[in-house]
Amino acid sequence: MSNLAKLRLDGRTAIVTGAGRGLGRAMAKALAQAGARVVCSARTQTQIDETAAQIRDAGGTAVAVRCDVTDSVQVDRLVERSIDAFSRLDVMIANAGGGGAGRGNWPFWEFPDHVFDSVLATNLKSNFYCDRAAARQMVKQGHGGSIVNVSSGTALRGNRTFAYPTAKGGVISLTKSAATMLAEHDIRVNVIVPGFVQQRPPADEQEAEQRATRGARIPVRRLGEWWELGPLAVYLASDASRYVTGHSFVIDGGGLAGGLAPVDFVPSTIRDPRL
Repeated sequence: MSNLAKLRLDGRTAIVTGAGRGLGRAMAKALAQAGARVVCSARTQTQIDETAAQIRDAGGTAVAVRCDVTDSVQVDRLVERSIDAFSRLDVMIANAGGGGAGRGNWPFWEFPDHVFDSVLATNLKSNFYCDRAAARQMVKQGHGGSIVNVSSGTALRGNRTFAYPTAKGGVISLTKSAATMLAEHDIRVNVIVPGFVQQRPPADEQEAEQRATRGARIPVRRLGEWWELGPLAVYLASDASRYVTGHSFVIDGGGLAGGLAPVDFVPSTIRDPRL
């Protein structure tokens, strides 16, 4: 098998959560283009129906299965329905998540319990449920597999919406631990860590200009595009990465390396108080 042929996913089945839009849809379509049969999952049925239809229209194979990944029973059922449809599971892309409820402007000492719990459920517990359900099936099958979690660049720095980066930091630790526990079963576990990535084309010229301004703070001088995560997902799902497990793959245009600020940028919080 040639090195490029190892990127093919023919005959394999992949679940992608959060596949109804943005990064999840891009990864689902990329996996299908590489030959995988894709189970598109999210909470909104109409969105995953559209993703699955786009894959089929392009000549691929896909089904849509609704699932709320904060409910472990539904996640287990998602895997069961995937087996009913395609008889096996080879790849789990645990992508679903979101900042949502954690974006409030509370002081740290007043942050509500229920909001913190909600953010952890959406962004950390959901990954555990997906990883566990996938691993259970992959071990049962006996031919290994690949699990790919999705974290966030905010996990690697402080952030005022602290519940979200806290949960996403947990996803990175979960990935490392799961990788060590599952390696003996030939199951690889890695995590994609996106930076500022556009989830869709800009709605108008004003939004395009705002994105360009934001992108100017990144070393490559632009925001990422949603489709750019697709090839990375294919690599991590495929035999091309058979010797890769427990690792974080940052895709952020050099944002972490460059500090996410222009050269000579001085945050207002660091200014000399005497001025």
